[in-house]
Amino acid sequence: MNYTEESNSIAIIIKHLSGNMHSRWVDFLTSDGEKPYRNRDLEFVDKNETKECLMKSWEEGWKLLFNTIENLKPEDLNKTVTLRKQPLSVLQAIQTELVHISYHLGQILYIGKQIKDKDWTILSIPKNGSKNLMER
Repeated sequence: MNYTEESNSIAIIIKHLSGNMHSRWVDFLTSDGEKPYRNRDLEFVDKNETKECLMKSWEEGWKLLFNTIENLKPEDLNKTVTLRKQPLSVLQAIQTELVHISYHLGQILYIGKQIKDKDWTILSIPKNGSKNLMER
């Protein structure tokens, strides 16, 4: 696989998404989604963190996201939150985050597929597999 200086590893993407989720979902309704404690630039520096460290931060980020969404009340959806000092509706903020996360998850899957090559487990319909799906 050919990486460039601008390429990110799976570990870097995990660090970035974790940092993003820790910033966005803490005090979601009451503080700007870009927290002063976040150092986004360091998320893109490979410090050779252990898999355990990366996964802990990753799991904590997802817990923050899901706990925040689960605890929203219907009336919260009409509120305005801020992201980098820009007002967004709660729904816009959630949609922005879901698009951002989906983009990076796609990158992780792409890199994983390149690494595993023929050993990759297809997550949807394999090439030339549509006919078999229709025959069920």
